[in-house]
Amino acid sequence: METSCFLTSKPSPKSMTMPSPASVAKPKPHLLFSNKRASSSVTCCSFNARASEDGAVPVIDADWRSFRAQLYFNEQYAKSVNPAVAAMPPQAVKIGEKWAHPLVEPEKGCLLIATEKLDGSHIFERTVILLLSAGVLGPVGVILNRPSLMSIKEAESIFADDADIAGAFSGRPLFFGGPLEECFFILGPRAAAGSDVVARTGLFEEVMPGLHYGTRESVRCAAELAKRGVVGVRDFRFFDGFCGWEREQLRDEVRAGLWRVAACSPAVLGLASVVKGGLWDEVRGLVRERRVW
Repeated sequence: METSCFLTSKPSPKSMTMPSPASVAKPKPHLLFSNKRASSSVTCCSFNARASEDGAVPVIDADWRSFRAQLYFNEQYAKSVNPAVAAMPPQAVKIGEKWAHPLVEPEKGCLLIATEKLDGSHIFERTVILLLSAGVLGPVGVILNRPSLMSIKEAESIFADDADIAGAFSGRPLFFGGPLEECFFILGPRAAAGSDVVARTGLFEEVMPGLHYGTRESVRCAAELAKRGVVGVRDFRFFDGFCGWEREQLRDEVRAGLWRVAACSPAVLGLASVVKGGLWDEVRGLVRERRVW
């Protein structure tokens, strides 16, 4: 479903190509949710679990990212103690709730951390981008640490034709998600029970366990979830704009040293951006300075 999440006409790979960070111009301001709605068959949310043929509710598989992180930190621990034992089965290392480690290649749910080579870029300098999708049209993500100066309420005409949605999210801040014109929202990270309810609606794409994203197609259902108290309004973060690359373009930028790629736990995305240095420094610290014992 990664490529079907856009409500508007699907852009071609060329139209989703993100300009070179060094030459990108300041994007033209635009509204988060246009009053021009595309038709949608979504009229309400369903919270019924999808049962198997024998009536049993299917079991969600454990998060493989956590398993991979455990292997990574076990290996790092073995090397730090004695490189000669690195090839032996390492002891289990407690990695905690918040962790991050480097990756070689970008993947869905990873972070792109801007390097010093992007210093001077007014859009991408010291950004942390969450990749929401890595589908056939190429990677798509949003900048996590670029809050705008407006809330949804302060952005005129966003929900002029839908008072319920405007009322549900009017106080939420807007974040600048990137130079390409589309809107996304992130829901979570949440505890397992709440995440299961969100997943059962079938209208939100999972990025990692507990973390989902949606577009204008599913914002009405998001408002309904908030209205019913299934999720909290503070669980949502709205992004005006997004980042997109052709499939090989992002790999080339990573190889050129513009981005560091990292896997992280859902809890990392809850790091407050008001601490000294912000999310960029926090994530870099987790990737670079992680100590295991």
